[in-house]
Amino acid sequence: MALSDFLFTSESVSEGHPDKVCDRISDAIVDAFLAEDPHSRVAAETLCTTNFIVLAGEVRGPDSLNHERFRDIARQAVREIGYEQHGFHWKDAEVSSHIHSQSSDIAQGVDAVGNKDEGAGDQGIMFGYAVDETPELMPAPILYAHRILQRMAADRHAGVERGFGPDSKSQVTLRYVDGKPVGATSVVVSTQHDPNLSQDEVREKVRPYVESTLPAGWMCPEEEFYVNPTGRFVIGGPDGDAGLTGRKIIVDTYGGAAPHGGGAFSGKDPTKVDRSAAYAARYLAKNVVAAGLAHKCTIQLSYAIGVSKPLSFYVNCDGTAQVDEAKLAEVLQDAMNLSPRGIREHLQLNRPIYARTAAYGHFGRAPEDDGGFSWERTDLADALKSAFGA
Repeated sequence: MALSDFLFTSESVSEGHPDKVCDRISDAIVDAFLAEDPHSRVAAETLCTTNFIVLAGEVRGPDSLNHERFRDIARQAVREIGYEQHGFHWKDAEVSSHIHSQSSDIAQGVDAVGNKDEGAGDQGIMFGYAVDETPELMPAPILYAHRILQRMAADRHAGVERGFGPDSKSQVTLRYVDGKPVGATSVVVSTQHDPNLSQDEVREKVRPYVESTLPAGWMCPEEEFYVNPTGRFVIGGPDGDAGLTGRKIIVDTYGGAAPHGGGAFSGKDPTKVDRSAAYAARYLAKNVVAAGLAHKCTIQLSYAIGVSKPLSFYVNCDGTAQVDEAKLAEVLQDAMNLSPRGIREHLQLNRPIYARTAAYGHFGRAPEDDGGFSWERTDLADALKSAFGA
């Protein structure tokens, strides 16, 4: 029997965290390719450390996207994040590009040829999840952890708060009673800051972002509110710690509240099912919960490289389903073509919409007019209700 009273913790990291700098650069490269050719293939990886950025990976697309362009894309991404400091500066950092053409062995498995539909870009398992404990149908701990940092970053970019640097982390622990979150028991925020600020001053700058993000009455006890517990955080970003693409996959998804298949998202074009099928699974799970067919829903998909159809489809509503789960699985597979091509076309993923996903979560975001976060739509909810006579 599942626990109904418990504590649960999730963390987030800002766009200036070293790993997120790398995710942003890799996704900016994906966007550049898709903007020029929607059928480009991209698998871009980034490493960054003190004033040094390394780009690697495999691509297939327009010749206009070359090493010089890749270096410019990396610098622009770092500039937009806000790094203009000693040890990591968008203008001064050395950028080394080792991106090369995609393997023909991989290409022949993925490409549609004759009667063969487009195959998955790799094998793997992907999960999607939704729960009705927040309006966004996301687990509350990760949602609030993201929002604290998003609001801090928004004020930093707007010049409203000049004491914060780009690098920051948050961690939110919530108490659940009868399976529902009721308040925070501890909150941790570590933020890079101006060297002239004391720890107490940083604490008071951070406080309103936490208090305004959490629901009324949810603020943790004062002794459990931790801001920069080490006492000082001036040296940050890739100057303080090396970063790599794809190292924050739990931050990117559900904060540990749901399973994760293990594949990272950033740097990959939508033929890579690590990304696109995880988006599809979230889309279907969210529509199940939005339709009122369950209070929570987990979906798993699996694929083989070069094969178009999913090898398995699994639905688990953790005892909260209001309908038969076996029938629900059938209805969901009828509602959406879950081949790589079907997912891309249904969610219109062959667009330059990925750099914005690189920080503050791929899920729980509002769908955007240009197609960004299309997997967050709930446009299947009415059809799912109708399928069950609801």
